[in-house]
Amino acid sequence: VQLQASGGGLVQAGDSLTLSCAASGRDASNYGVGWFRQAPGKEREFVAATTWSGRNSYYADSVKGRFTISTDNSKMTMYLQMNSLELGDTAIYYCAAELRPLDDGNWLVGYWGQGTQVTVSS
Repeated sequence: VQLQASGGGLVQAGDSLTLSCAASGRDASNYGVGWFRQAPGKEREFVAATTWSGRNSYYADSVKGRFTISTDNSKMTMYLQMNSLELGDTAIYYCAAELRPLDDGNWLVGYWGQGTQVTVSS
């Protein structure tokens, strides 16, 4: 599975931005898909996850109510709509596929995209 993320950029606090991630390759529809992010000096953290059907979605508390994850099965593309962006949202955002939840609350990731930089300025 190959994942190609795009849509990052430099925005001001309070702005909106939408990230996209196109999936291709062998059956990319297994399990879930999602987004993670890594800020400078910090570990990579979970942001949001869903299934290709979009039936269930999960969000980190820090983005709940501001970010929305969605998928377009016809394009095998996932999206992350980010509203009311805050300085703390500055990070490299990575899309992920073949996502499976673990008992400890973490996620097992099968494939990573290359990352796209989101910078929020004041």
